[in-house]
Amino acid sequence: MSITERIVRAPVDRVYSVLSDGWSYADWVVGTAHVRDVDAAWPAPGARLHHKAGPWPLSIHDGSESLACEPGRMLLLKVHVWPLGAGQAKFTLDPLDEHATRVTLQEQFTEGPLLGVRNKVGDAVLHFRNTEVLQRLADLAEHR
Repeated sequence: MSITERIVRAPVDRVYSVLSDGWSYADWVVGTAHVRDVDAAWPAPGARLHHKAGPWPLSIHDGSESLACEPGRMLLLKVHVWPLGAGQAKFTLDPLDEHATRVTLQEQFTEGPLLGVRNKVGDAVLHFRNTEVLQRLADLAEHR
């Protein structure tokens, strides 16, 4: 499992507003090219967002599903990495004070061929990618 943390210079409610805005997903999730649709119930458990992943013209229709949600505290997603399987990404928000939030992103592969890279090398690749994910999330939350 890859674990990546970042201190975001924004209150927890502002960070959560970015996480819970399905239409902003492509702005901060590395590899997502375009959000096509967001279920009205997003980010409630069972709700989905539909997006394209990868660079054009090789992009594919893909999606993510909310598995659990605690507003202002946590969001657990099932992320599809078609055709390589699926994984889970858990975002946990811990308020440090009224102006800062610690965001922890835990991600792991759970299905498909990528299960074979559930090791230190796979975790390092996820950590490298997720450092950029949290940088983008921070940029949006800090400048909203």
